[in-house]
Amino acid sequence: MPSPVLEALLILQDRDTKRLGLEAQQRNLPAEVQAVERTIAEEQAAIETARAEQRDLETRKKDLETEIGVAAERMGKYRTQQLSVRKNDEYQALGHEIETMQKQIGELEGRELEIMYAIDEAKNKFAAAESLSKRNVAGHEARIRALHEREANLTAELKVLQVELAAARAPVSPAALRAYDRMATRGMPVIVPIRAGKCGGCHLKISSEADSASRGKGPDGDLATCDQCGRIIYFES
Repeated sequence: MPSPVLEALLILQDRDTKRLGLEAQQRNLPAEVQAVERTIAEEQAAIETARAEQRDLETRKKDLETEIGVAAERMGKYRTQQLSVRKNDEYQALGHEIETMQKQIGELEGRELEIMYAIDEAKNKFAAAESLSKRNVAGHEARIRALHEREANLTAELKVLQVELAAARAPVSPAALRAYDRMATRGMPVIVPIRAGKCGGCHLKISSEADSASRGKGPDGDLATCDQCGRIIYFES
């Protein structure tokens, strides 16, 4: 069994490990929120792109309607002129122009029909995509709210843990705390058991002196440490 000093340090290490875990979660939360916000922005951008494509089709349809109107007006003028001409060649020339306008109008109307089909398809796709996007965004926004709630809970948990940390440090002697804090700056765990003659931290074989020290119950200053990594070690019976 670990000595009372080590027992106290293990309790302290447990509190510190929890603190570090909570602080890591807290640090990661802003990035998580930003990632969800980016996803929302991407959803909205995709919808705006679909909306812009639909508007572009509508604009193209209006342009075709204008072209058809101009061609129809021109054809009407040719027909009016055709009624007033006396020469056969002029009549035939105007007839040729009328045929050209009729062909042009037919082509334009064919393109208009294709665009009308494309508009209908785009509208259906947009409606389905918008509905799905709204559901997705609602889920993302709920995720952001949950993350903010988690942040508040973490802050509250850390406040409680700080009190527990202070209570855990109180019974530990200054010498033991100095040894613990010095090693803690290098990362957790600070205190590890010996297993099969090896340090539980770096997993390297310890010396016979360190092994003997880990089995003793000397004063705080005699805390056994690993020859390789410097962690505080104890014999796990």
